Amino acid sequence: MPPAPKPRTTPPSTLEMIRIVYRNPLELWGEHTYNEPWISASGVGGHLIVANDPGLIRHVLVDNARNYKMATVRQKILRPILRDGLLTAEGEVWKRSRKAMAPVFTPRHIFGFAQPMLRRTLDFVARYEDGGTSDIAHDMTLLTYDILAETLFSGEISGEPGSFANEIDRLFETMGRVDPLDLLRAPDWLPRLTRIRGRKTMAYFRKIVTDTVKMREAKFKRDPDAVPQDFLTLLLKAEGPDGLTRAEVEDNIITFIGAGHETTARALGWTLYCLAESPWERDRVEQEIDQVLAREPDPTKWLDAMPFTRAAFDEALRLYPPAPSINREPIEPEMWKDLHIPKHAAVLVMPWVVHRHRKLWDRPDAFLPERFHPGNREKIDRFQYLPFGAGPRVCIGASFAMQEAIIALAIMLSRFRFDTTAETKPWPVQKLTTQPQGGLPMRVTPRQA
Repeated sequence: MPPAPKPRTTPPSTLEMIRIVYRNPLELWGEHTYNEPWISASGVGGHLIVANDPGLIRHVLVDNARNYKMATVRQKILRPILRDGLLTAEGEVWKRSRKAMAPVFTPRHIFGFAQPMLRRTLDFVARYEDGGTSDIAHDMTLLTYDILAETLFSGEISGEPGSFANEIDRLFETMGRVDPLDLLRAPDWLPRLTRIRGRKTMAYFRKIVTDTVKMREAKFKRDPDAVPQDFLTLLLKAEGPDGLTRAEVEDNIITFIGAGHETTARALGWTLYCLAESPWERDRVEQEIDQVLAREPDPTKWLDAMPFTRAAFDEALRLYPPAPSINREPIEPEMWKDLHIPKHAAVLVMPWVVHRHRKLWDRPDAFLPERFHPGNREKIDRFQYLPFGAGPRVCIGASFAMQEAIIALAIMLSRFRFDTTAETKPWPVQKLTTQPQGGLPMRVTPRQA
């Protein structure tokens, strides 16, 4: 039973609710939220609907997605960071960006990333050869940053990985939180303390983007034939009157540099933690990995060849979805069955809640990878498991992330064993992603051949 906030049995006061939402929104939800198909209520900031029913979720995210825009509160948090990046853009701007990026995330291109993913992971795990204790949450940020830099930017990102990881933590600690004024829908001219505190960090990331673009443009001028045909080049080539503006190019670069690795990093850390706390599951995963690596050198085939490893990762994604909340707002009022959805209501599709819903899962709070074993995963409704979202705005990098995760887990668990210590006491906290407060200090030892 991995750590998680217990559902509340009494509703919080308005002041307490604001304090909880700022500190950790995962602690806000009551027992009824985990048992009802939906919650509809009015309160601070207007009308709120929590959508848990898979049919309702499909309606909001897919069937009638045109009637739903990104929620105002969510945009107030993310737009100061990402501006018109893929996660926050809407309408024609979003369509242009999605179209420009799509070629990078085709199966052919993703398979082409497998060898660089493998090389980066092999280089990274060399740090564990002498054993010892390490903060795995921090380490996974560094690893996934290395992989992102190598695959999407051909290793040509300005900045130093160690300081980058520290700045990412600072960004989520400041601008990644819900500001109480946003919750109250206060006017934009009122200054937000969270954003003021995050300005220096934001400037750091914007400088990385500017310097990275300058480096690539200089390479274009020196030797166009030597320029790698990667994500960065594709974005720059998409710039023009009929494509992306320079601002949109830079916004999408910062979206992928700042957020493209973070979700996978969090999921890998939680997976290693859950396996360490369930050694019987870890034994099964290690045995599978050993057998596959002994006969199959091609990393593009590992995802299909390792169902137990994938199941453990999928179950960690269920318990600790990297994106714990999907927020929408109806443009026009409508009805779904007997539920009235008012205009401008805050409609929350929360993977954190849906993945732990009492009516959708057996023993929802337990780490049980068998849910995702072949023969079982087919029984799971598409809209009760949403680690990458759903509908037109489903995560464009989902296949990239799955391949990356299995390659990373295969290399790490084939060579090393990760164990918890007395100091390993993570607490899930929502700061854009589901992060382990206190980190994940774990003892790493080489496995005996």
